[in-house]
Amino acid sequence: MKNSLSWLGFAALGAVGPLAAHFIPAGMTLSLLAQATFAAIFALGIGFLIRQNGTISFGHAAFFGLPGYAVAALLPLKLMPLEVLFAAALVGTVALAFAIGLVVVRVHGIAFGMLTLAIGQGLYEAATRWRAVTGGHDGMTLRLPREVFGLPVKLLQQPHGMFVAAWIVMTLCLVAVWLFARSPWGRLTEAIRDNEERVRFLGYRTLLPRAAVFAASALLVAIAGMLSVLYNAFISPDAIHWTASGSGLIMAILGGSAVAWGPLLGGFVYFFLKHAAGAYTTHWLSIIGVALILVAVAFPNGLAGLMIRQRSRP
Repeated sequence: MKNSLSWLGFAALGAVGPLAAHFIPAGMTLSLLAQATFAAIFALGIGFLIRQNGTISFGHAAFFGLPGYAVAALLPLKLMPLEVLFAAALVGTVALAFAIGLVVVRVHGIAFGMLTLAIGQGLYEAATRWRAVTGGHDGMTLRLPREVFGLPVKLLQQPHGMFVAAWIVMTLCLVAVWLFARSPWGRLTEAIRDNEERVRFLGYRTLLPRAAVFAASALLVAIAGMLSVLYNAFISPDAIHWTASGSGLIMAILGGSAVAWGPLLGGFVYFFLKHAAGAYTTHWLSIIGVALILVAVAFPNGLAGLMIRQRSRP
């Protein structure tokens, strides 16, 4: 019964985006919703890492930008169709993330955060200095073909089309995270998170599962990056700076990573709070900071935890 309700909930969530796009006039609102959906998927990836591994990364923005840079650099060579290039960029990003994960998940706490920060900033420096390939601080513009995945590129570069596509992808990503958490592999990684030494004593290897979670979280972030690149047809070093990783962490903390959908909520709240505050003051980061402190102190499990607590009250 509970599983049936969950699947009905996912179906309802998937239908919300297309229905909303039908009633909301095309323009700035839909464009903001599309970009907020990218941010929500980004936060979902970071929240997944926090929940399954119990670690905080300051370098995950690198995985947001790397697929876009790969596509922008290889697309003019016309080595393969764009769809295959997208898939290859995602696979390459996941492979790199897994290799990095094999190194960084051996440590915990501040050491893990500093390692991810160093790796992320190293890639940022490469993107800014390797101007012949990456365009440096100017970034790279993508000249996309007329169609991708059987859809006109112009449709996906319009707010209405991209919002619907991104919303459906976001729903599928949430389903994947939910299924993983309920699987034996998900329960194993949670056990490793809670007491790695005891899991080792039970005869399980802990390095590969933790590295796999790191790579899976990078895949979610990379999907958000690919959607952003497809919509904007542009990629710049700002996308992989550590401050972008920090924004993703704020989203995950605001929403709460204890439940799968918490980071999604945090992503939307952060994005619209940022734009609402930015319309009135240039010091919008101060408002975000105050909101984060209030949520962290009053609601340790984030906004999602607050909603669950309110719903469970008699």
